[in-house]
Amino acid sequence: MSSDRREPIAKVDTAWLRMEQPTNLMMITGVIVLAEPVDFETYKQIIANRFLAFRRFRQKAVDNVRGCWWEKDEYFDINSHVRRAALPGKADKAELEQFVSDLASTPLDKTKPLWQFHLVENYVEGPAVVSRIHHCYADGIALVQVLLSLTDSSAQASLELVHPDQWKKQRVAESNIFKRLMAPAREGVDAVQHISQKVVEEALHLVREPHVAADYAYGAGEVMSEFATALLLHDDPPSRFKGALGVRKQVAWAEPIDLEEVKAVGKALGCTVNDVLIAVMTGALHRYLVECGDDPSELTMRATVPVNLRPLEHARELGNHFGLVFLDLPISEPNPLARLYQVAEFMHELKHSKQAIMSMGLLAVLGMGPTALQKPALELFSRKASTVLTNVPGPQDTLYMAGSPLKEMMFWVPQTGSVGMGISIISYQGKVFCGLITDHKLVPDPDEVMRDFQVEFDNLLHLTMLLGPQEGWVSPDVVDSIHEWIDGDQSLIGD
Repeated sequence: MSSDRREPIAKVDTAWLRMEQPTNLMMITGVIVLAEPVDFETYKQIIANRFLAFRRFRQKAVDNVRGCWWEKDEYFDINSHVRRAALPGKADKAELEQFVSDLASTPLDKTKPLWQFHLVENYVEGPAVVSRIHHCYADGIALVQVLLSLTDSSAQASLELVHPDQWKKQRVAESNIFKRLMAPAREGVDAVQHISQKVVEEALHLVREPHVAADYAYGAGEVMSEFATALLLHDDPPSRFKGALGVRKQVAWAEPIDLEEVKAVGKALGCTVNDVLIAVMTGALHRYLVECGDDPSELTMRATVPVNLRPLEHARELGNHFGLVFLDLPISEPNPLARLYQVAEFMHELKHSKQAIMSMGLLAVLGMGPTALQKPALELFSRKASTVLTNVPGPQDTLYMAGSPLKEMMFWVPQTGSVGMGISIISYQGKVFCGLITDHKLVPDPDEVMRDFQVEFDNLLHLTMLLGPQEGWVSPDVVDSIHEWIDGDQSLIGD
């Protein structure tokens, strides 16, 4: 086979390719809701012109005893990858969630490039684009860039067909949002390379440049310390969110909340937008457990959180350039304010750790090793978390696809090993969208959790207004007294 038809798959991407199992498919699933009808043939042309500008999406992933590589699909047919669909019944949100759940539970065809787009033309809220792309092609950060690059800032521009090379250069030059998403992280990437490259190459590097030996030893020592710490973490205990998995996935998403309101809560309480959203989601999980008759007061729970390690100069590249960190979720805490400050504290600790670098290096090492080694190593780490949590800032200006404005967007990243739940948060056009994907055996009704998400945010917003307008005046020191006050009047935290 000629070299122009075969390319090696990067080691980290190989690890993601081999992670797939019947109970956890390695697909990133997305939903975009449009405001106006679009012509299917025009939409398919835009996919062919813009999405397929990335040569990788004409290639299929081959994994056999001789190794892993990207191979051009000689029989590529866009009609196998871009399809039109219609919902049954009322064609409402519940029907669309069911349609997306079906797709999220169905493996992609491994004899073809591992991606698909479905245009749902009869959804009552407007046409919906449902995408599925295998994680081995790229991480969530890169795929958000790719999917949003199918859009433009005006209806007319979104219909134009341009030369693929010119289009890619223009998108990178104009897209401030993606420059922000892919902020430089050179130190992190270098540290990963120190770990994942061959020992001989590293030794030669240190011989050639002995002045970097001290820095290397210090950085490697920190990363190995994080590795040891991760290994010593206790496993997440069994719960309604953690147990034996099935093959059926269920998705749901909440009604959007106002981003300015989220910012106002964070500003008043001296926390970040991320802190607020993670605390609200944790509160929704707490409330769901109580509604199901479970006692969360002694429960511990962690999320794995992807952290971008992609340098700015690699913004256009596909592939996986991120690490994972373990975030404690205060699932047992009933007080919304105490829960928020605990999340803020945990997030602050993670920002000063090397966990993300360690995990990316580990994935690279696993990608170089045999498949038999990858599964037990993956399971060792997946036992320590109950969910994956991804938060991506999206564009705030209106975007257009195939001539139609985008109304809503949502995505779900895959879970690994024995993790059966994924939480996704993305902002767009001044709104925050939160979605959940669960294992049907564990949580058959994620829509209930999404309703609780809205209740928990309303409660926190209400409490913030009650406590006062001064920026950052509510400190963790007064949480205990606030706890007593809330306990004395349960109406303050909702029904």
